[in-house]
Amino acid sequence: MENFDEYLRQGEPNKAEKAKVWKTAVGLQQVDGLKPSEYLIETAKQNIEGDITIDEVKRRIESYYQQHPTKTDEDRTEEADKVSARIAEMLSEQTFAFSPAEYWTIHRRLFTGIYKFAGKIRDYNITKKEWVLNGETVLYASADSLIATLEYDFEQERKFNYKGLSEQEIIEHLAHFISNLWQIHIFGEGNTRTTAIFLIKYLRKLGFKDVNNDLFANYSWYFRNALVRANYEDLSRGIYKTEKFLIHFLSNLLLEENISLKNREMHILSDTANDTANDTVKPQIDTVKPQIDTVNDTVFSLIKRDTKITAKEISERLKMSLSTVKRKIKALRDSGKIERIGSDKTGHWKIMP
Repeated sequence: MENFDEYLRQGEPNKAEKAKVWKTAVGLQQVDGLKPSEYLIETAKQNIEGDITIDEVKRRIESYYQQHPTKTDEDRTEEADKVSARIAEMLSEQTFAFSPAEYWTIHRRLFTGIYKFAGKIRDYNITKKEWVLNGETVLYASADSLIATLEYDFEQERKFNYKGLSEQEIIEHLAHFISNLWQIHIFGEGNTRTTAIFLIKYLRKLGFKDVNNDLFANYSWYFRNALVRANYEDLSRGIYKTEKFLIHFLSNLLLEENISLKNREMHILSDTANDTANDTVKPQIDTVKPQIDTVNDTVFSLIKRDTKITAKEISERLKMSLSTVKRKIKALRDSGKIERIGSDKTGHWKIMP
């Protein structure tokens, strides 16, 4: 993507903005191991220069592949070129609606003519072998529950109130939302690129106008692997799902932090990848009767031992973020395990029978 860096160095605002969009569009192809052609790069440069419009870019790419069709199913350069141009178009538009329909529309616009199921919800169950999981797969939502699950996640996000949250708490919540959205995997293919475009446009809606999309350009595979690790666990092998890596990515993206982003640290065989994360606690083993506790059980056990304990104190004891503790407490309350008596400051917890 150094092909576009010259426009960023020149400093002409219009060209620099277009170059950033194209860098992101091309970089996102890496999530599926795709690489656009030199023809696409040169055509994109003409768009950045202002010589041709994005519509003309799309027409030229379409014409190019009519004259030079790909020879094998393994050659996905045509997909990379067409999807790159479509991403560039969408990221240049100042339009967005927070809804499942918008999510479907992004997929349809990206993959029409490439996948027969563009914009359509899958009606079959899927698995995907992941490098970061050493060939294992995330458990995706079942075909029977896709629409209900998607609508539920959108409704929960609509209701969520960001008021009063710190920047770190906002990032942790966004990581949780986008992780859940991706895990549904509502489409047969193209879920990560669709989710990335949706996230970028949603962040703009939330007021993050100057998002550092170079992260998507340069670390799109990290972004995908982080989503995978946020949704995979195997307690029998001591592997816990963690949003830590996704939080690192979003912290760099939104706060311009400089956290090292290395794919190998996410691999399930890596010692670093299996360290305790911000929002997980390693299971406690009872020496008399072996038993694995979940995170909720750990929070619950602290509340049972001290009914006056505060969320902040739980956060400090478990070395877990405050926003995550509050989310776990809410889950316990919603499930009827605990009830708050009195105010947050002077009240106490009641353990329900």
